[in-house]
Amino acid sequence: MKDTPGWASPGSAPSGGQEPDQQGSAQPADQSGADQAQSPSKWSKEQPPPAQWTAPSPQGPGQTPPPPPPVPGWGGHPGAPQPGTQHPGPGGYGPPGGHPGYGAPGPGYGAPGWGGGWGGPPPAAKPGVIPLRPLGIGEILDGAVSTMRTHWRTVLGISLTVAVITQIAAILLQGLVLNDTANSDVLSDPTATPDELGRALGDTLLTTSAVLVISLLGTIIATALLTTVTSRAVLGKPVTTAEAWRDARPQLLRLGGLTLLLLLIAGLIMTVGVLPGILVAAGGSAGAGVLLALVGGIGAFALTVWLMIRFSLASPALMLEKQGVAKSMNRSVKLVRGSWWRVLGIQLLAAIIAYVVASIVVIPFSVVAALLDGNGISDFIASGGANIGWTYLVISGVGAVIGSTVTFPISAGVTVLLYIDQRIRREALDLELGRAAGVQGYGGDTPAATPGS
Repeated sequence: MKDTPGWASPGSAPSGGQEPDQQGSAQPADQSGADQAQSPSKWSKEQPPPAQWTAPSPQGPGQTPPPPPPVPGWGGHPGAPQPGTQHPGPGGYGPPGGHPGYGAPGPGYGAPGWGGGWGGPPPAAKPGVIPLRPLGIGEILDGAVSTMRTHWRTVLGISLTVAVITQIAAILLQGLVLNDTANSDVLSDPTATPDELGRALGDTLLTTSAVLVISLLGTIIATALLTTVTSRAVLGKPVTTAEAWRDARPQLLRLGGLTLLLLLIAGLIMTVGVLPGILVAAGGSAGAGVLLALVGGIGAFALTVWLMIRFSLASPALMLEKQGVAKSMNRSVKLVRGSWWRVLGIQLLAAIIAYVVASIVVIPFSVVAALLDGNGISDFIASGGANIGWTYLVISGVGAVIGSTVTFPISAGVTVLLYIDQRIRREALDLELGRAAGVQGYGGDTPAATPGS
């Protein structure tokens, strides 16, 4: 004789042969009427309402078992696969007939368990010189060097050609015009009249400015061509010098206008900063004027650096997005916003690296040129570099050509890759680059970001 209610839920009718009420359930099948009459009820008359207790019975068809408790070493989250558990066949994690579980080694998993074999998300696609994801400082610098190493024929061909042309023009200008003995003598003569000093100083500034303009034009052309090469290198696609020229030529005038505009803005800010001090000094208060000019110059320099960093990505925006001057400056401001210090640090690091590399190459050539020119390096130092001969110009020019050939790709490459990195971070440009590079399944149906957004 059984005296238990079986597997009925706690809301069953008492075992006294009474009819089940609305909260009860059917009598167990294995209990007879005599047993029910003799067995006292083991349930309290006060039962909780239905639907608040679950029957202590196995899971029925279509019901999902509760998630197992967390197990240390499996991520600590409910629902993680447990060691040694079997997994279903089709639609599950394992083949038909079960799987030994993720805790045991199996084919294709490499290491036991997720905690030891799963190393994070899959690596980003890298069709070219950089991976298509947000970049670190080292990856940006490495990408610039990798571009020069991978496409060395095109990169060095462009840099060498531009450097040779600009240096030849600068050497001719310095040797024929700037190295004027008459002007040098006047500037070093303490008895020269103010008119003679002003005329000699004006001629020197004019020729020096002409040399700077020639160098600036060479930098603009090299930057434009190398921007195209670097953008193709990101996609893993080679480009010839003729193709780079054909792609960059329509934007050269705009790039020149952008460069001159930025120089004009910087010069205007510096002039406004030091001009009050100069006027005060000219009025008779030399000490106050110098102090005011110093404070104004420091403030103007800080403002100039702030603006130039905000506009530092305007050049690649102009070349790669085919934008105008004003639009490219606006794009640069949007891309740099919120990352000003990061952009400053990367640009400053690239400038230091380029300067160190150029100095390592140029300084030995300059020393050798001074030793071989005229009466040696002592005469060169005594004259302050005023009387320089063709020997010095040619030898130092060779060093300048080599230095520019190496530094042009570094400076241009870092700026372009920094621009691409900022667009990846803000506009998901990596998806568009993946599609352009032909990476299968990369970026799927995700719409590309619209330039200018």
